[in-house]
Order: sequence, then structure tokens, then C-alpha cells
Amino acid sequence: MGTILSIRDLWKIYPNGTIANQDVSVDIEQGSVHAIVGENGAGKTTLMKVVFGITQPKSGSISLRGKPFAPSQPSDAIQAGVGMVHQHLMLAPELTVAENIVLGVEPKNAGVFFDFDAAVRTARDISEQYQLSVPVDKRIDELPVGTRQRVEILKALYRNAELLILDEPTAVLTPQETDILFQTLDRLKEQGKTIVFISHKLKEVKRIADTVTIMRAAKVVETRAAEELTIEAIAERMVGHKIDLSRVPAPEQVGAARLSVRNLCMTRDDGVQAVKNVSFEVAGGEILGVAGVEGNGQTELVRALVGLLPVDSGEILVGSSDIASLSPKEIRHLGVSHIPEDRMEDGVAPLMSIQENIIVDRYDKPAFSTRLRIFWKKVLAHTVGLITDYRVRAGSPKHEISSLSGGNIQKCVVARELSADPDVVVASQPTRGVDIGSWEHLHSLIVEARDRGRAVFLVSADLDEILKLSTRIIVMYDGEIVARFDDASKVTATDLGPYMLGVKRQEADSAAVSA
Repeated sequence: MGTILSIRDLWKIYPNGTIANQDVSVDIEQGSVHAIVGENGAGKTTLMKVVFGITQPKSGSISLRGKPFAPSQPSDAIQAGVGMVHQHLMLAPELTVAENIVLGVEPKNAGVFFDFDAAVRTARDISEQYQLSVPVDKRIDELPVGTRQRVEILKALYRNAELLILDEPTAVLTPQETDILFQTLDRLKEQGKTIVFISHKLKEVKRIADTVTIMRAAKVVETRAAEELTIEAIAERMVGHKIDLSRVPAPEQVGAARLSVRNLCMTRDDGVQAVKNVSFEVAGGEILGVAGVEGNGQTELVRALVGLLPVDSGEILVGSSDIASLSPKEIRHLGVSHIPEDRMEDGVAPLMSIQENIIVDRYDKPAFSTRLRIFWKKVLAHTVGLITDYRVRAGSPKHEISSLSGGNIQKCVVARELSADPDVVVASQPTRGVDIGSWEHLHSLIVEARDRGRAVFLVSADLDEILKLSTRIIVMYDGEIVARFDDASKVTATDLGPYMLGVKRQEADSAAVSA
């Protein structure tokens, strides 16, 4: 069908001197899925922000459908038929799903007043059309992050973009939801629409993309047909060295239980029981992986473990201390760290600096402050050390943390939590939105914590992550533990699937399943 978008010799340099795009040239063919991959900070998202008019290039040119294209703001791009779904969700939390989907193009009653009923019908129709289920009458701030992402996708689809940019669209989707999204993308491609697919999930890139552009250190390394590249080849070109995708060896020694949960029950604000009589233990020196489709009680369970949600009944023991009624600060002082599933909502204060976010849990320690002042030189040195150790791509530690790419923000969160040297690590989606190089590095840090005798409770929607890291696995469905696998090395994604979907469950007194 020809080239719909052509980028030539594009440079983007931020005011702090960071080169985000260096002499980038890419052609996007109409009616195709074109994947752009690269490590965090490689320049993928910045390039698409230029196309969408969010930021302006220093030099270079863009043409859309053969004509010069230089959007000065997103509304210019939208009017030209370009849509973008952002990695960090751009939704109004106090508005409903329906209101967010039609925001800016609202249906009017008598041409003047906002027609809420029409907005609900429109949102429901678009949701059914693209098979992306959302509760159209609920507020955004009442929804889990996976559902919010679906709203973002629907919002872009509603505007009928001819060129749709998806920045990490599956980062918070379940495998089943990803399948539905890909079916939607296939239909859009058949209709002649073009998809730019930015993703760290290379299996998905191979599955959906026609063409792959690989970026590294702000430059384009290579653009080739997806069928000509293996996952291993893409990963190696992204990071400059081979990536180990194999499972980690089992721990040499497992100690006593450090985290024990007994008969835990929780009820959501809407009255639905989210966690039903859940019991498990995590020993020092092991990783207990929790598999399950998101929305089956994992989020509520994690938030209870770190003091962010109350429990109805049951015990949560760290060592011999019951923490079920303690505050998050008190729980942290007992040696529990928390890598949250939503880094922007629960992991960082976006408008604060990198160094302020790094010490938010330890600013009152003698190493960093007295009652009267903070030792900023020591804070700076500490932050620089963690930036180096955790391979965070950042300018000055004094810059706002929101200036970093999503994956580098995630690395800052992990750096803060693991550097606290906790006894128990509660890790929820610890590598969500990071590239495969960072994925490998963060995994090595989690395994290192395990090998130091820490107890790791790992919740992830990424089955590859669960299978790679876990010593043991439990599966949650509808708020209950429906399966337990005591030897994760013998388990496959196929084994887990029926339990995750609620098709199969173990007997109540079963402690293990042989794969």
C-alpha cells in the first residue's frame, strides 16, 4: 500500500543535553504492524512523541502520506489521523470510563449539554466492537491498572486513527486480553490501518509485527522483516550481548518461614469478597510465585501484606509478628519491602527528584539526616551509587523522576526497595514495562536477594517471569488459591492455564501437583 509515515535524519536533544534520538530514519508501511524495540531510554517513545506532537525535534523531517508533517501539539496529530496510547496512562481519574473515552469529542444534547447516556451507549458499543470489556459507568480511580489500559486503547480506537501508536499496550494485559487485542489489531490491519507497536515483550513482537526496527542508544540499529529475526537475535541487537532466557537454578538451601499468611479474608469497597481464606508461607531463600489472571485477588492480597488495605480476618505473620493491623511504615520497619504493580501511583512521587524518591523510606535515618536537616551530599552519593548499581539511565539525580523512561523509573523503585536489605520482598509486577536487558538484570537482583536468604513473594501477570524465577508456584482464581506446585521447575504455562481460567482446581487438601 506504500509508505504512510517517513522519518528522516531526526534528532531530538533535551535541554539537559540528553540525546534521545540521533539521526533516526524509519519508514512505516501503510496497513502493517511495525514494531519498534529497544532498551529503556533507547529513544523509542521519544520518537513517537515527536510524531504525535508532544515534543519537537531539533532537526530532521517527517512526512505523512507523502506530505510534510510537523505537528506542534497532539491535537494536530489527531486531526491528521494519528492516535497514540501512552505507556503512562493519560486518563482523568475522577471521570467515568465513558466520559474518558469521549473526552474532547463528547456527544451533546441539543448541541449544548453533555449527553451522559449517549456517552455510555457509545462507550459500550466501542467496547463490544473491539471485544475489550470495561465497566463504562465506573470511575477510572475505582479500576485496576489493567482495566485502565483497556480504556486508553478504546479511547484511541474511538477516534478512528489511521495510524495508531501503541506504547507498551500489553504491559498490563493478561495473556487472554492480549490475544483479544491482537485479534483487534489484525482486524484493523485488514481495514488498511497502520499500527506502530512499541513493546518489550519480544514474543509478542514476533507474533504480531510485520516489520521490526531495533534501536540502541538513541540510534536505529536495524530494520528488518519480523520473519527474518529470532527473539534471541532481536534481544542481542537491543542490548549488544546475548541474553539468558533460561530458568534460574533452584536455591541451594531454603530456611524457615519468614512470611506466613493464615486464613486471610478481604472484602472490597463494593462488598465483593476479594480474598477468600488464603493461606501460604514463604521461606527465606525461596521465591513463591503467584500466577493468575489479573483481578483475581492478587492486588488486594499484596496491598494487605504491606499495610495498604485492611483485612476482614486471618493472620499475616512476619517472623512471629502479626502485621495485619500495622501501618505501612511499621511493616517496613519489620523488614518488608514492596515493589508495587503501579509504579506511578504507588511507587514514586512523580514531581519529586530521583534522589528524593530514593530516600523516601530512609530520609530520617542517622546516615542521611538529623532532626534539623538532611545531609544532601550523602543523599546524592547514595543515589549515584544506586543509579550505577542498578543501571538506571538518568541525568542528574536532582531531576524529577518523571523525566525518566518508564523502565528506568521501575529500576529506581527496585533499587530503593532491594537496597533496604529487607527480610521479605513483596514484588508485584517487578519488571512491568522494562526492556529485556533490564528484565534480565532485575531478575538477577531478585535471585540475589533470594540467595541472601530473603523470602520473595512474587506476583506477576508474565508467566515467563513466574516460570523463570519461582521456587514454588500458587495459582489464584476468584480470590482463592486453586493450585499449588511445589517444584516450579516441572511446571509449564500449559499446566497453569486451566487453573488460571478456573476450568480446573485441586482438591482442598492437595498440597502439590506433579506436572
